[in-house]
Amino acid sequence: MSAQQGPIRVMVVDDHPMWRDAVARDLAEAGFEVVATAGDGEQAVRRARAAAPHVLVLDLNLPAKPGVQVCKELVGADPALRVLVLSASGEHADVLEAVKSGATGYLLKSASTQELLDAVRRTAVGDPVFTPGLAGLVLGEYRRLAAEPAPAADAGEPKAPRLTDRETEVLRLVAKGLSYKQIAERLVISHRTVQNHVQNTLGKLQLHNRVELVRYAIERGLDGE
Repeated sequence: MSAQQGPIRVMVVDDHPMWRDAVARDLAEAGFEVVATAGDGEQAVRRARAAAPHVLVLDLNLPAKPGVQVCKELVGADPALRVLVLSASGEHADVLEAVKSGATGYLLKSASTQELLDAVRRTAVGDPVFTPGLAGLVLGEYRRLAAEPAPAADAGEPKAPRLTDRETEVLRLVAKGLSYKQIAERLVISHRTVQNHVQNTLGKLQLHNRVELVRYAIERGLDGE
């Protein structure tokens, strides 16, 4: 996503009106621009396409269409969209399914308001945000996926594009599960520069999101020391 002008545009999707309204109110009071809300999956897809939020705060358990399907459709149509799942479920299968469908982060509904606000801010810039304990689970799943045989490449497929030394360095740290902020501190560069390197790498490798990027890195052994 290009440099963001003005407040972060957020949409809240949850089938419980009181919860949905409370989250939307907390976000608005904290300076976010709440551009839409929705109470079911079909409505969520329709309204998100019209409202074009930067961040979708999404419950998984929705009528009409499940949250993972909503996530898959919207991120598939707009890879720049960031999705923060806000769910009552800490089940590992739910977490992994959400991440595979394109969610950037996963927060439990037991989180405090301040944790939610911080999570939305971090999600907006592409940082993966997970309730403590879930980040390790997700990284473990990336490793498991990387151990599986990759789909057979087309015979005429060109060789992998060359990354610069700095792009490779950033990719290595992404694969280790570091946030963009941590990478910036480690390499003594700005957060924006890290984002630019990641976007350039995604473009070169023809990948769509951080999940695919981490898998690519782990498949090539870049997560080791």
